[in-house]
Amino acid sequence: MTSVSVLSVASEIYPLIKTGGLADVAGALPAALAAEDVAVRSLVPGYPAVLAGLPSGETVHEFADLFGGAARLIAGTAQDLALLVLDAPHLYARPGDPYRGPQGLDWPDNAVRFAALARVAADLGHGLVPSIAPDVIHAHDWQAGLVPAYLQYDGLPRPKTVMTVHNMAFQGQFPAALLAPLGLPAVAFAIDGVEYYGSIGFLKAGLQLADRLTTVSPTYAVEIQSPAAGMGLDGLLRARADRLSGILNGIDVEVWNPGNDPMIAARFGPRRLGERAQNKAALQERYDLAASPEAPLFGVVSRLSWQKGLDLLLAALPVLLAAGAQLAVLGAGEAALENAIAAAAQAHPGRVGAIFEFDEELAHQIQAGADAILVPSRFEPCGLTQLCALRYGAVPVVARAGGLTDTVIDANEMALAAGVATGIQFAPGSAEMLANGIRRAASLFRTVGAWRRMQQMGMATDVSWRRPANRYATLYRELVRPADPASEEAPR
Repeated sequence: MTSVSVLSVASEIYPLIKTGGLADVAGALPAALAAEDVAVRSLVPGYPAVLAGLPSGETVHEFADLFGGAARLIAGTAQDLALLVLDAPHLYARPGDPYRGPQGLDWPDNAVRFAALARVAADLGHGLVPSIAPDVIHAHDWQAGLVPAYLQYDGLPRPKTVMTVHNMAFQGQFPAALLAPLGLPAVAFAIDGVEYYGSIGFLKAGLQLADRLTTVSPTYAVEIQSPAAGMGLDGLLRARADRLSGILNGIDVEVWNPGNDPMIAARFGPRRLGERAQNKAALQERYDLAASPEAPLFGVVSRLSWQKGLDLLLAALPVLLAAGAQLAVLGAGEAALENAIAAAAQAHPGRVGAIFEFDEELAHQIQAGADAILVPSRFEPCGLTQLCALRYGAVPVVARAGGLTDTVIDANEMALAAGVATGIQFAPGSAEMLANGIRRAASLFRTVGAWRRMQQMGMATDVSWRRPANRYATLYRELVRPADPASEEAPR
């Protein structure tokens, strides 16, 4: 098996800095790829949290002027991750959210901040640090989208490139006037370059110019080739469909392991499901819900946004309450949704509870204590919440969209009879169909044998990175293998 070296370029990485699923993927995939003889170094911005989490490191390059200020590249290891940290204080030494300022608005220089990350990645591909010579550069989301562009227009020998889109809704579009300040030649501002409806499109550039494209589930790879989900890039994706693959995400099954999770009240497994009851009681207490073992407890762990369909849940809330169920919500996001959920909690004390923040420990407790996890997303590239739910015996109730379709087996009559159901799907994504899914879940919850079989089937599902890592390793090897017509088709 040929060894492959990969430079992963991401704007966040768990457990050092996280705002969403991108960080989980960037943090967990390198270890899984090691088993495939793929060595990964991750290039990440030097945010305060990242530098604080890097106990020691070696400066491997210094920049006298990187987009307006001095910077250095630090090589080190943190949390078993081989890191290259771009320490550029004028770009990254800012508190809180890596993308937004204290008022919740994007940093006005985000184009420069993430162009710098891409520029350094491209320079590493050209041999900036001789000891670091990647065979493949793997760019994640729009923040790394200019990596293939810089490599393309530098006109130098370069490594192969993979561009992964985690969510088409976030594309990184900036004024055309930034072309020269970002170090891109005039020729780049073209339909087959970085130009996108008169602007510079970071994600568009990556999708146009990378050697291979991936997204985070097979169904989403099909969906984004349609106008409904392609967010204006569907034509490009259809044109490059032979270079596009859908590879499901996994989760870190050591971090997400109910058998030894230190964050939950009681450890349990598929043969010790009775012990989940302690976690449910602890969760009800945390959310000031009635101590009612017989009430179906639905959990939500989500960014609170239109995409995630939380407005649909509010519309379906009367059905949930009429079913004698409870609701525990964890997340933060749009102010209107937070206010509406807070009002629902105030109107239904003991039945609805909400905590508006991102709390990793509480996320574990909800997965361990909720009977079901609601994921009513209007679109969902992959979704990690439902994978964690499967692992923890919390039955996922999901919209039939993207990776939710690929990872949850609906409890229809035949699946229940065959004993293979792992959750409940509903479609289309509407309040009425979500309400129907909630009714189905509440009914099945009271059918103890069927519910327990669904829990056990979910917990037996392989949601690890083992298979996805094999798919990525195969993709990398196809790229670095000498040209062979038989290897030209992208893996499906």
